[in-house]
Amino acid sequence: MAALDTHIAAALERIDRRSERRRLIPVSPAGEGAVMRSGRALVDFSSNDYLGLARHPLLVERAREWTARLGAGAGASRLVTGTRGAHLAVEARIAAFKGAEAALLFPTGWQANAAALAALLRVAPGALLFADRLIHNSLHAGASAHRQIRFRHNDCGHLEALLARHADDPAPKLIVTESVFSMDGDRADLGRLAQLARAHDAFLYIDEAHATGVLGPQGRGLSAEHPGAADLVMGTFSKAFGCYGAYVAGGQTLIDYLVNACGGFIFSTAPPPAMLGAIDAALDCVPDMDAERARLAAAADHLRARLAGAGIDTGGSSTQIVPAIVGGAEDALTLARELEEDGLLAMAIRPPTVPAGTSRLRIALSAAHADADIDRLADRLIAQAGRR
Repeated sequence: MAALDTHIAAALERIDRRSERRRLIPVSPAGEGAVMRSGRALVDFSSNDYLGLARHPLLVERAREWTARLGAGAGASRLVTGTRGAHLAVEARIAAFKGAEAALLFPTGWQANAAALAALLRVAPGALLFADRLIHNSLHAGASAHRQIRFRHNDCGHLEALLARHADDPAPKLIVTESVFSMDGDRADLGRLAQLARAHDAFLYIDEAHATGVLGPQGRGLSAEHPGAADLVMGTFSKAFGCYGAYVAGGQTLIDYLVNACGGFIFSTAPPPAMLGAIDAALDCVPDMDAERARLAAAADHLRARLAGAGIDTGGSSTQIVPAIVGGAEDALTLARELEEDGLLAMAIRPPTVPAGTSRLRIALSAAHADADIDRLADRLIAQAGRR
């Protein structure tokens, strides 16, 4: 055994002692809003398939059709021979959907954030980076070589004070946040953030991964309620769009720069035709899904009201993501196991994904969920809270 292996084994033991070890457990589809896991059918309250599009016939058929026509893979990076007309056409559709001049595709949301933010910070090494303290791991990765000035979560007053403190610094300023936070389900005040960005000549970077498709006019995200406010918007297709991939959208000059300076784009193989076809089909579907968005919002309001009435902490959730915060990692694991025994899948989220002492079940609602299943989940959570 190599010396490093001993350290790896010891690290896993420490993770076990903290009740934070993760394991891969396969699932398979089992109907609308449900999966098979360990031989049991479970109502899935952990998927990010918010609009139930992952198995939509149009997405499946168009992915199949574009694969048959264009092949299984792109064969090269975008700057070599990987760019097809289909890539440019889908990017043009994304830009139009987001009301931006241009857009750029990435394989995943994590890669888009990590690569794009790193590229922006390299163009001005002395830039001041103001970041919400709960931004996604991918954004922290993008800023790993740069000092962050962190403001308290969703606290625009704190951000304003920090910006004022650095008002005389001539260095470029960037503000980075999410429009909907993935673990808490709460929203940033994009209107106020836009005001602060304008007042301090700051570049505003918004991660819309969990808002794209679900919130804003026609599902175009919360940034669509404030046209032109954000300089860069990132979003994903692996959640409400039901397929795979990610994008950044913004001005043409910004996108041209990323094409030339963003390592995660330059050195990655181009997205395959199946991914492009599914995105194209989802762009046909999502704008017309207001009924599903309304149903999803009503279901989330109903669940929050029931849990709050029983004293279960749902944090600042105001979206389709409803955390049931229990505190300790082992408590969250126990609660998740009890729910699974009742045929309900709500995964325990533990540190380091969330801060210590805030382990939770992250309940992700879908328009595909039946009202009866949502009430069954609420009933079980309330009953188990009463026994703790």
